[in-house]
Amino acid sequence: MPTIHVTDIYGKAHTIEATYGLKLMEILREYDFGIAASCGGFCSCATCHVYVDHAWVDRLADRQSDEEDLLSMLTTYEKHSSRLSCQVEFTPALDGIVLRVAPEE
Repeated sequence: MPTIHVTDIYGKAHTIEATYGLKLMEILREYDFGIAASCGGFCSCATCHVYVDHAWVDRLADRQSDEEDLLSMLTTYEKHSSRLSCQVEFTPALDGIVLRVAPEE
């Protein structure tokens, strides 16, 4: 089964099973990891902000301008690793991805 390695908002590490074709947000919000996903995946709230481990960043599609704009307004923004999990589809290339849930704004 495909997996995601995630450190939740409380600092606890987890390895979870995941389904290809879903957005990372859809997978993560099912757990008590600190992903609120208030807008439901419409790239308008940033409550699904995660940090992608540097070893995995290059495997992701580039950020679109609306994601970049929203992220850049956050005080917790990290230029190279911040992503909105609603904008990242979980694909076979991301099996085993390592990420950390960003602190709440």
